[in-house]
Amino acid sequence: MTNSKKLKWGILSTANIAKGKLIPAIHASNSSMVYGVASRNLAQAEKFAQETNIPNAFGSYQALLDDPSIDIIYNPLPNHLHVPWTIKAIEAGKHVLCEKPIGLDVAEVEQLIAVADKHPQLKIMEAFMYRFHPQWTLAKQLIEAGEIGTVHTIDAAFTFHNVDPENVRNMPNIGGGGMMDIGCYCISATRFLLGKNLKKSWDH
Repeated sequence: MTNSKKLKWGILSTANIAKGKLIPAIHASNSSMVYGVASRNLAQAEKFAQETNIPNAFGSYQALLDDPSIDIIYNPLPNHLHVPWTIKAIEAGKHVLCEKPIGLDVAEVEQLIAVADKHPQLKIMEAFMYRFHPQWTLAKQLIEAGEIGTVHTIDAAFTFHNVDPENVRNMPNIGGGGMMDIGCYCISATRFLLGKNLKKSWDH
């Protein structure tokens, strides 16, 4: 497959998760390529692009969205920018893979859904990669088949040590905090395994 036929990705920001995880995976793909990366600082974008073997650098997020060559946007921005820039990407005609959590609250997500519904040809996904891992697929199959009996309770814990007050994960005013950063995995995984809306279960 030639590069002209590959799906072209654009990366919003020079986030470490893009550099360490997503970009190497796309480079290893036969069906996709990383076409460009954007930063609010062009020099920083150019440096990042050189380090990660990306052919194009952009000095603003909007400039990247405006490039008609890009098919898919990866949005690893701080949490409070997930919905605004995902909406901008949709309006620019791009598919979007957005880091978790995709929104800060129900109202934000409903706003995003309303925009996405106007562009049904585009795919929008929250980046919970575990859902595609074979061990999680098997766990879900075992539960659905009743192989381990009826599930009554799920206890989940996800922790790491991060006490830096300047880290975006610890800034509640921009969507930081333990629940948004990693607690959301526990909620998502429980819902994935049980295949139901947990709020409705709790209400009853």
